Amino acid sequence: MQQNNTVTEFVLFGLTQDPKRQKMVFLIFSVFYVGTIVGNMLIIMTIKFSRTLGSPMYFFLFYLSLVDACFSTTTAPRLLVDALSTKKIISYNECMTQIFALHLFGCMEIFVLILMAIDRYVAICKPLHYPIIMRRQVCIILIVLAWIGSFIHSIAQIFLALRLSFCGPNLINHYCCDLQPLLKLACMDTYIINLLVVSNSGAICTSSFIILMISYFVILHSLRNHSAEGRKKALSTCTTHIIVVILFFGPCIFIYTRPSTTFPIDKIVAVFYTIGTPFLNPLIYTLRNAEVKNAMRKMWHMQITSESKGGIKGLA
Repeated sequence: MQQNNTVTEFVLFGLTQDPKRQKMVFLIFSVFYVGTIVGNMLIIMTIKFSRTLGSPMYFFLFYLSLVDACFSTTTAPRLLVDALSTKKIISYNECMTQIFALHLFGCMEIFVLILMAIDRYVAICKPLHYPIIMRRQVCIILIVLAWIGSFIHSIAQIFLALRLSFCGPNLINHYCCDLQPLLKLACMDTYIINLLVVSNSGAICTSSFIILMISYFVILHSLRNHSAEGRKKALSTCTTHIIVVILFFGPCIFIYTRPSTTFPIDKIVAVFYTIGTPFLNPLIYTLRNAEVKNAMRKMWHMQITSESKGGIKGLA
């Protein structure tokens, strides 16, 4: 499938070539990446061991945090290493692997956000049927289907990437490997591949965003029939989800609906949804969710109590 290439490795331009700015990039995104991993792992552990967070909403939040951690890991470590390197070389195989992982976890995040919207729709609009429709077995099946769909999407992206032939410049004007910057380096007509990228990644991002916005509009519209307390709780949850959706889909739509055209701001936009959004998601879901905060406090208190008892026994 791979075309005849004279290029066996690429050079990543990165976010900047200025040595002082590169150090700033390293410091800033080190904080972002560590915060992303710690924040998402904290949510994962809280949901895993909490007895109060067993609803489908938190089941899907568990996978959103897991995907966020993996999604950020596909780009952030490479960005940090390159910020301290004079020459940012990535092999052809590493580049293809990064494309696969980037689209696998990116597409999975889209599907999980859709599942979370479905869960809220059923909970608010079909409350009497919620325990039956969103039972555990159904949630597991939906997550499995989401992984399968994400895998198929990633395979399609790799298929397109492997069709590209490279014989000239190998400088990628980006901080990571993706189809858009690679298309600029290909020694072939990329018109058809451009169309396929738009019809694949672009269509998934745009259609998913529209579906999510319509679903949340229907949910918010249905809240008029609820009590004031129920309306307030549902509105708080839906507002949180809408913020996450806009933060993630805005940059994605900007990038993937026009792969044949690139702008200098593209790298900053890509940073926002590959590193920024996974960092913000734990803050959004914990700061605006009383149940998650209470579960974290209980888990932290239990941990301190068990350590204290262990220390007392050791002294005795």
